[in-house]
Amino acid sequence: MEGFASPHLFSGSTLDSYTSGVWHASALLADRVKAVRQPYSGAGVAELQAQVDAVDLDRPLGDTGAALHEVARLYLDNAVWFHEPTYVAHLNCPVAIPALSAEVLISAVNSSVDTWDQSATGTLIERRLIDWTAGRIGFGPDADGIFTSGGTQSNLQGLLLSREETLASLTEDRSTAIPRLRIFATTESHFSVSKSAGILGMAADAVVGVATDGTGRMDPVALAAAIDDVRRDGGIPMAVVATAGTTDLGRIDPVDAIGTICADRGVWFHVDAAYGCGLLVSPRRRHLLDGIERADSVTVDFHKSFFQPVSSSAVVVRRGETMRRIAVHADYLNPRTATVPNQVDKSLQTTRRFDALKLWMTLRTIGSDQIGEMFDAVVDRAHEAYQFIVDEPDFEAVAAPTLSTVLFRFRPAGMSVAACDELMPKLRQRLFYGGQAIVAGTTIGGHYWLKFTLLNPNTTMGNLRDVLDLIREIGNEMLGQQETGEHEAEAVMA
Repeated sequence: MEGFASPHLFSGSTLDSYTSGVWHASALLADRVKAVRQPYSGAGVAELQAQVDAVDLDRPLGDTGAALHEVARLYLDNAVWFHEPTYVAHLNCPVAIPALSAEVLISAVNSSVDTWDQSATGTLIERRLIDWTAGRIGFGPDADGIFTSGGTQSNLQGLLLSREETLASLTEDRSTAIPRLRIFATTESHFSVSKSAGILGMAADAVVGVATDGTGRMDPVALAAAIDDVRRDGGIPMAVVATAGTTDLGRIDPVDAIGTICADRGVWFHVDAAYGCGLLVSPRRRHLLDGIERADSVTVDFHKSFFQPVSSSAVVVRRGETMRRIAVHADYLNPRTATVPNQVDKSLQTTRRFDALKLWMTLRTIGSDQIGEMFDAVVDRAHEAYQFIVDEPDFEAVAAPTLSTVLFRFRPAGMSVAACDELMPKLRQRLFYGGQAIVAGTTIGGHYWLKFTLLNPNTTMGNLRDVLDLIREIGNEMLGQQETGEHEAEAVMA
């Protein structure tokens, strides 16, 4: 019986359709990018919801070109463009072109790097990149790791490994030990630390808050005291999470000092360098990560400061043997008797894209020094922006940056702190729906701040001045509207 010859599946006999579809998609993308002048269209939720809901998914268009034009209208026309220089909101980066070339190969071949017989050389390329990253961290030849979907998964796996290593060192039963396990982190640590504790079945108070030094960095003295207090109270110190690049302030915890405390007290040391991993290739700022080689596990997000498309992340461990703690074998997939490398032995995922190829293509095309120089450039720009802001009389900033985030707000003379806190989130929303610029927002010390997050080396100080001018313009307009409303209310009451 002959097979069903579908003209819509990728194969040697459908290459003409494939190349036509890829060309058509790239042409539509190029048309939109050429026309883009701001990071967002300004469309609201209700408007876009109506457009998406109007599509009947049970009535296909029957033509790839027609479907692409529909998607271009729905998606591309209203995408948030991270490459635009006035997009300065979150840890999203413009992506390296060599990595986009790799995406074409990855999606078409569709390798799954869980087992050798589904990926072959793909497995070896990923392993080589893990070894390269481990070397940059300062780990020795016993290091290992795996690519993941992002920093949240990498942090989860690092803490899972720490849980299993800690439990293996105890004589008591898991069921009685797990409720007593404790993780040490600061309030500046990523939310995924608390999320991971919940997923790992730990107690509601499993994450112990460690005081900072006043600048947002973990205080080593407070950490040592916290670990000792937990032990004295019958708890079990499981892991310390140091952050190399906090989300809001971009702070880097004193990694070396924390490493000493963890080594002295026998506690797993995890470094979340999802943001700050670009320092691993920085020509001028690598010293900011001194001591990271003492970690037991490290999170790196290449899709942040290595300018890779989502997703491209990894967790790297100093002692590869710790990865065995999560290995599960199935005869149909990765039997214990296998003599070939099966990556699923080390991964929380089974089916997994060959995302490592994107980083490989980038390194082989432009090299690590170029990546490091691009990351240094965004850090330089953040320092310039901070200095400009503190010199402006109607703006204020939290503190000088370490990496590439700057917290600030529009607060003209005479405006109270409370009034500023009320105005800032409204101003940010107004800015977003204007579409010309996008900034982030956060709360520090109970007060609301706007945030520049710079990950685009092409963003100039001129672009940032334009954004600040726009914020000032919107802020003054909103204040004027408030005053008008107050005067009208007073007239009605009179």
